[in-house]
Amino acid sequence: MPLKHLLLRSFAIASLGAGLAFAPAGHAQTEQGYVTVQPAQPSDTAGKVEVLEFFAYTCPHCFTMEPMTAKWAQTLPENVAFKRVPVAFNAGMADLQKLYYSLEALGRLDLHEKVFMAIHRERTRMQNFNAIADWAEKQGVDRKQFEAAFRSFGITNKVARANELAKNYNIEGTPSLAVGGRYVTSPSMAGSYEGTIIEAQKRLDAVLSQ
Repeated sequence: MPLKHLLLRSFAIASLGAGLAFAPAGHAQTEQGYVTVQPAQPSDTAGKVEVLEFFAYTCPHCFTMEPMTAKWAQTLPENVAFKRVPVAFNAGMADLQKLYYSLEALGRLDLHEKVFMAIHRERTRMQNFNAIADWAEKQGVDRKQFEAAFRSFGITNKVARANELAKNYNIEGTPSLAVGGRYVTSPSMAGSYEGTIIEAQKRLDAVLSQ
């Protein structure tokens, strides 16, 4: 059985077992499960189709869906680039954007899911740089290296690009998945977390077939 059919089948089974897990992710649920991006957005990765995961560490729906998205990302072909895009809907969320990009710069994205766990399970408060740096240091990250990355010009540029992408894709809520610069889907559009992955795979198949 082709991989995409296996994915669709496995997520459909999971959906039946868990029930529909709805999440308010900006747009209202649409009949087709996605919206079309106008105008279409170019890829930042030369020669590859991009799949963007718009997320926020403080979002409980992102916490729930992240393992599903990460598992799906591992099945994507080599001509597809998967990227996470941290979103800030207010100034207070900006430091958590910097946290993600700092972990990326230091080669410590193994801590990505642990950030979600710390916030949503352990109730760790990460409201400012000092609290974030304290947590990172407890995970074995050198504090001076972390601060240098966190405050670097490169991270500032990445945050600016993340904000630009969120605006260009009209991201009003998280989690949302953008596919090929042309489509956006989310749990509120697709009806469930699992349905979002299924819809994203369908949109990706459509882009790759052209």
